[in-house]
Amino acid sequence: VNIWHSVFDTTYTRQIIGGLTQEVVDRLLARGGAAINDYNPSTYARLNSAELICQLDALIREHPTIRPFLHTRFVRPLVRDGRVTEAIVEDRTGRRAIRAKVFIDASGDGDLLARAGLPTEKRDDLQPPTVCAILAGVDDVQAADASFNLGGALCDPAHPKALPVGFVWSSPIPGLPGLRMIAGTRVSGADCSDADQLTAAEMEGRRQARAMRDILADRPGGQSVALAQVASYIGVRETRHACCLYRLTEQDLLTGVRFDDAIANGSYRVDVHHSGRPGLTFRYLDGREEYLVPGRPTVIGRWREPIDEDPTFYQIPYRSLVPRGAVNVLAAGRLIDADRGAYGATRVMVNCNQTGQAAGAAAVLAIRGACGVADVDAGEIRGAIDWRCGV
Repeated sequence: VNIWHSVFDTTYTRQIIGGLTQEVVDRLLARGGAAINDYNPSTYARLNSAELICQLDALIREHPTIRPFLHTRFVRPLVRDGRVTEAIVEDRTGRRAIRAKVFIDASGDGDLLARAGLPTEKRDDLQPPTVCAILAGVDDVQAADASFNLGGALCDPAHPKALPVGFVWSSPIPGLPGLRMIAGTRVSGADCSDADQLTAAEMEGRRQARAMRDILADRPGGQSVALAQVASYIGVRETRHACCLYRLTEQDLLTGVRFDDAIANGSYRVDVHHSGRPGLTFRYLDGREEYLVPGRPTVIGRWREPIDEDPTFYQIPYRSLVPRGAVNVLAAGRLIDADRGAYGATRVMVNCNQTGQAAGAAAVLAIRGACGVADVDAGEIRGAIDWRCGV
């Protein structure tokens, strides 16, 4: 996925997300590796993912005290007296241990938490994963048929290689004219925290990505359609969730509850991809609800009646990053504790970026204060990061 969602509230008059998210976007803009999409609730920045990878490398190299471990697999933690003391890893050198005072599980799948005996849960109905792909020639297909609908074409049951009816969208790539990133594959029922299911899902996702090329090549104007690249790893939406000191709820999020220990803001809608039926559901802060299926009219309704003043953004509390019983372990990214609806909004990258930065700041503060992660003051976390809106 090569987009980051809005860093503004729903009125577009107030920036609510800053920090490393904005810094990375600014650096990419200076190189032509990003493009801003103003006043769009879905997309703030379109990114060239290759430029993004190199920029993240550059950020790490600017801090020589950071030691990266690429091509490394986490094996298991060592736990003593309720504290994680080392992470056992395996890499080209062999097996070794990384010792630290605080650990952050940003695996998305809760690998550290689960193996350390900290509480996690896995829902019965997981949001399905997607393999993204880059295709050439899609614009030529669009130009040949003004009525062309990408989702409708890829999921058209009349084509023998039609994709499962999930949800399809695409984005141009800054600096690469003629190429589009397409997110349209869907592998329902896959639990990607299981190695065999992860392998099968990734291979099925690549099969579907190749089918996208074949379907579009059969369309008028499709002579130049080509599969340029498939993602190196399947995009996993959901597996385990941390069980933390507080579970963020959909009601909290959609009513804009303010938290004393807030460490992140967001305005991206609730976005739930369905596993047992086609399409997805969006719920908005203004009370609207939409059910979208490729090739079908959008079903528009409301999850609540209109009110005098709608919230314009929501918050994520620090407590949703602190696993119950944890002394020196934090959760970040899509692993944080949120119910099904809230998770549909917090799982996107601009929100994962924020919880990751907040967890990093909290880890430093816990070390400096010689305290457990649950005792870190959220005000100090906000003071350590670029907090745009205040509480």
